[in-house]
Parts: sequence; C-alpha cells; structure tokens
Amino acid sequence: MKNRPVYGIQSVDHALRLAALLAQEGPLRLSEAAERLGVARSTAHRLLAMLVYRDFAEQREDRRYVAGPVLRRVEAPEPVTELRRIALPHLQALTEAIDETTNLIVVVGDQARFVASAEGTQVLRVGDRAGRVLPAHLASGGRAVLATLDEDRVRALYGRAGSPVADVDALLRDLRRVRRRGFAVNDRKTETGVTAIGAAIPAPTAGGVAARAALSIALPTARYRRDRLPEWVARLTTTAERIAHELVDDQA
Repeated sequence: MKNRPVYGIQSVDHALRLAALLAQEGPLRLSEAAERLGVARSTAHRLLAMLVYRDFAEQREDRRYVAGPVLRRVEAPEPVTELRRIALPHLQALTEAIDETTNLIVVVGDQARFVASAEGTQVLRVGDRAGRVLPAHLASGGRAVLATLDEDRVRALYGRAGSPVADVDALLRDLRRVRRRGFAVNDRKTETGVTAIGAAIPAPTAGGVAARAALSIALPTARYRRDRLPEWVARLTTTAERIAHELVDDQA
C-alpha cells in the first residue's frame, strides 16, 4: 500500500495523474481533465500545456488531448539506468569543456529519446532536453544511430505506409555520409535557432541499449561556427568512446 507523501507537491501530483489518465484511458477534453482532477479549467490548461511541451501529451485537431510520444511505446525500451549513470559524468565534463548543452539520446524505433542533459551556463543556451522526444531521422543523435544500422533495417523502419520519411533513398544517402564522417549535424531541422551535432556511442556488444545510444552537443545557431566543428566532433567522439569503454568495464 502506498501512502501519500506528507510533503506532496500538488502540481506534480496533478501532472502525473493527467499523464496516467492519457496513457490508460485515452483522449480527454480540457473540461474532462479539469473535472477528473477537481481543478479549474485554467489550471488544467496549464498542466496540459506543460505535458505537451515535454511530449507526454499531444492535442489533436478536435482539441482533445492524447498520450504523447513519451507515453506511446513503439517497442519495449530496455532499461537505461546504468547507461545514464555512466554517461552523465562524461556529459558534465564535456559541457564544462565547451560550455554548451550536451545530451544522451537513445533511439527507440523511429524516435530519439533524450535520457539526460548537462546544461551549459551561457545566458543564451539550449535548455535541458531530458524527457524530450524527436524524430530519429531528423535529430543529430538519432541519425548517428540510424547510420550504424543495416540499410535493410532502415528501409523496414521507414518504408512502411504512413512513414514520416517520404524519400527513403535520400535518407539512406544521408546516413551513408553520416557513417563516413562519424557524426551528424541537425541544423534547425527540429527547432528554430538550434543546431546540434551528434555521434553514436560505440556499442560494446551487438545488442542492448548501448547499441542504440548517442551523444549530442546542442547550441544556439547564432553561435555555431563551421571552423569549430572539428574540435566539437573530436570532443564528442572521444566522450562517446570513453562511455563505451566504461560500459565494457561495467559488464566485465
């Protein structure tokens, strides 16, 4: 039996209850959400807006809210606790070195899920992305992981009806370039004013969650400079290799 925490935070409780309702019971109207929580419509609207922002919810054309990408499981994800534990200190060290936000990403199906972030300190910076979900074929870390896959697997993933990719051959050509270069760049494809550089974490084994993980550096496009790209890529790939080595040692 679970007891309500003595110092429970009501707004957090409301948001978690809403997320559970969307995942378990399906679409909700704003008025229904307010009624279920016993709060004013304005309060329910603010809670739903935050769930939408963090990809726990989406609003359909009929104005009803449904479970977002974070709550919709394309396939059963493997635990990322150990990967996150090992990677986070390396992310923090990388952020300290370059003072830009860095991220740990795991690709699940055609989604790039942000597992952890280390945020830079500059006034103009990319915020913490933990918990966000982006299309894998657009996100820098997602494309870096997709580039490690067999092309037949990529075709199977994106060649289906209703695929978000209209031209799979063009995607494969792009992934070949990513594979040759060892990194991917997402220049404002998923968010205006944000550029990201991603590199896959070398998989210590043929399978497992580490085989689908990547790191990225995200920065304001205004601060992105091509002449610094070799430095950023070198730091990124070195960090990814260190994480891979530590994963191997952890499994030994």
